[in-house]
Amino acid sequence: MITILRPVLLSCLLILPTLSWAQEFVTVPRRLSDEAFYRLVACAAPPGGECRKPLIRWSDQRAVSLTVGVVQIDDHFPNYKLDLVEAAIDRAIAEINASGAYLVLERSYEPDPDIAIYLLDTPQGGIIEGTGNRELDGSELAVGRVAIRSLGADIQEAAIALSRDINRREISSVVLEELVQALGLATDIQSPAYPDSIFNENSNAVVWLRGQDAEALRRHYPRL
Repeated sequence: MITILRPVLLSCLLILPTLSWAQEFVTVPRRLSDEAFYRLVACAAPPGGECRKPLIRWSDQRAVSLTVGVVQIDDHFPNYKLDLVEAAIDRAIAEINASGAYLVLERSYEPDPDIAIYLLDTPQGGIIEGTGNRELDGSELAVGRVAIRSLGADIQEAAIALSRDINRREISSVVLEELVQALGLATDIQSPAYPDSIFNENSNAVVWLRGQDAEALRRHYPRL
């Protein structure tokens, strides 16, 4: 699940699986062109249709120096999963940096990274509380959730929450997907034609950026 807060509107917009501009995924019966795929994951546009979400991204200046860090680890978040998450963050950063997009992400161990990660003692389906992040607190948590604060089209900050109940076999895929969503590609695709996509709504198995996934990221952050 994804939360986008647009400060100019002073409202919290929850992305729900409905046919509104804020929908979480779009269903398609077959593979799409590169452009149609990009528009779907970037602004929830159905094939041949209009955007149902605003296009948001990190500014060119910030995109090449984005920091990613774990800012909270709850006492009862499983230790063995913590090690897997730490490794998954490094792999996800490497995948994104190697995608060919105009992006440079790096690990940060300082307070207030651009993309903050919370490892929570919240069960799957529970309500997030106690993070101090107003975009996360009070929202429902599946295994992962992204909250994005934007001003106009520019992302200002992003946060990722992971549940204690995340399956160890899903960690690498979920971390990569949440990081990519925190870059502004916030809509999943539901289709039997995309088992190999990080944006697949029904699977958490893909651990790399290839094909149209990488192409979508390059289109969102083109080389200058």
